[in-house]
Amino acid sequence: MKKVAGTVTISLDDYHDLVFAEEKANEGNERTKRASKELAVFLTFLATRSDVTPYIEEFNRQSSLSFIKLDDGRATINFKNDSSQV
Repeated sequence: MKKVAGTVTISLDDYHDLVFAEEKANEGNERTKRASKELAVFLTFLATRSDVTPYIEEFNRQSSLSFIKLDDGRATINFKNDSSQV
């Protein structure tokens, strides 16, 4: 998003709502990251017990938001629109 220079006047109630919404969004992002790390640990556990490669390949084919990568039995979850990995 391109930033535009200038000023905006809003009420204090709207400002506090905006700050609260940002905090809730950040909390949601952190919970999502934690959950994806836990899922990666679980997938790694499964990968050491059985061959999950066909299932991961099918998931990767169908998912529009993320993909799973197995390297030496360790699973990582990557988001297609983000360079970070979990």
